[in-house]
Amino acid sequence: METKPLVLAISSRALFDLDESHRIYEEQGTEAYCNYQIENEDVPLSPGGAFSLVRKLLALNDNNPNTPKVEIILLSRNSADTGLRVFNSIQHHKLAITRAVFTSGSSPYRYVAPFNAHLFLSTSPEDVGMALEAGIAAATILPSHIRSNNDSDQLRIAFDGDAVLFSDDSERIFKEKGLKAFTENEQQTAREPLPGGPFKDFLMALNQIQTEYGENASPIRTALVTARSAPAHERVIRTLRAWDIRIDEAIFLGGMDKGPFLKSFGADIFFDDQEKHCQSAVEHVATGHVPHGVANQKKRRINL
Repeated sequence: METKPLVLAISSRALFDLDESHRIYEEQGTEAYCNYQIENEDVPLSPGGAFSLVRKLLALNDNNPNTPKVEIILLSRNSADTGLRVFNSIQHHKLAITRAVFTSGSSPYRYVAPFNAHLFLSTSPEDVGMALEAGIAAATILPSHIRSNNDSDQLRIAFDGDAVLFSDDSERIFKEKGLKAFTENEQQTAREPLPGGPFKDFLMALNQIQTEYGENASPIRTALVTARSAPAHERVIRTLRAWDIRIDEAIFLGGMDKGPFLKSFGADIFFDDQEKHCQSAVEHVATGHVPHGVANQKKRRINL
């Protein structure tokens, strides 16, 4: 049985640094933006927040040209005309991306599902929110001038636990009833696997690729970086065991800032549902905010 490739759908602003172009759009309007992109269509764009992730994912295909392990889909709010600069930049950086959608300003998230994407990355919180509502793993790439400090070819991805890999059931207890109630619940249910969160299937797809390599030869390394501490660690470990998923490193921080630990891990990207953890992380590594679960409910109601 042929294994289907891992599919990542990504916006042009998540892949490349389009801050200057976006500034022109906001300050001078659509026509000035279009003229700027056309005038500079032969000037390559610099890497954006998720560039390292994309480059290293595509490298997994280097020895498998006929049966790719990964496919990257570009979903862009540019028009085909202004998107030419994006495609030229893809060619300049030698990224094997051939499929793309240009929507001329409208939301491209509706094309994530037809491409069977495991993950959608964008700089638009609205597009990401709609993708999550549709049951697709998605994250908002936060603005940062930090680039990956992992110079090796190995791809390193770090995940928060509750509301990202796992459901927000336990986090909801913590938010509503406090730490004591949360700890008691986790001890009482330690042998009951947590329900899956929005990134479970993406982690499983990564794990499928990892299993094709020896334990010390995998081009992918994963980490769980969570604010949990003992004794709430046991349920997490047993959940991953029940899912038959390998996590290479598990870091239980008990509320400490995550950023320095993510830097030490050498994460190419980190995914978390809470903005305060994302702000700590983005000072050190590329970060994707996952606007899912109880920590984001109030904000979603305000946006509505």
